[in-house]
Amino acid sequence: MEAGGFLDSLIYGACVVFTLGMFSAGLSDLRHMRMTRSVDNVQFLPFLTTERVVLLQTATLLGVLLLGYGYFWLLVPNPEARLQQLGLFCSVFTISMYLSPLADLAKVIQTKSTQCLSYPLTIATLLTSASWCLYGFRLRDPYIMVSNFPGIVTSFIRFWLFWKYPQEQDRNYWLLQT
Repeated sequence: MEAGGFLDSLIYGACVVFTLGMFSAGLSDLRHMRMTRSVDNVQFLPFLTTERVVLLQTATLLGVLLLGYGYFWLLVPNPEARLQQLGLFCSVFTISMYLSPLADLAKVIQTKSTQCLSYPLTIATLLTSASWCLYGFRLRDPYIMVSNFPGIVTSFIRFWLFWKYPQEQDRNYWLLQT
């Protein structure tokens, strides 16, 4: 196996591991919700809940995905054109995924609290987006590089917010210690 092939395989493996880690980073938030029996200060976007508004948003997103599937497989018969358009489509969704935590930016600055941000998710997002950017660079694939770069930028913005507004310790923990 040549050195470039081994390096590509190594980077690709890191991408898969970091992506799995990023999508499982919400488990710490679930544990926190279970321990405190509260969903306060937890981002709702990574989780599907039973609220009507969120279910409507989820159903709308599923509808958009089904329309996209129908468009790409039924209306774009040329495989090369389909691949180019699908790359753009996936890039838009990846960018929106990485930008979604910034929806709470105004709340964080207004309250001067990062309680609604997840530190493990921020670390996982940085590792995932950086590894995919590196992999895209190795493949010279702009769809992979450009769509994952916002994850790096938003992670550093969130790290800055964690530094500027450190998270307070859980009040239940402090009550137990006194």
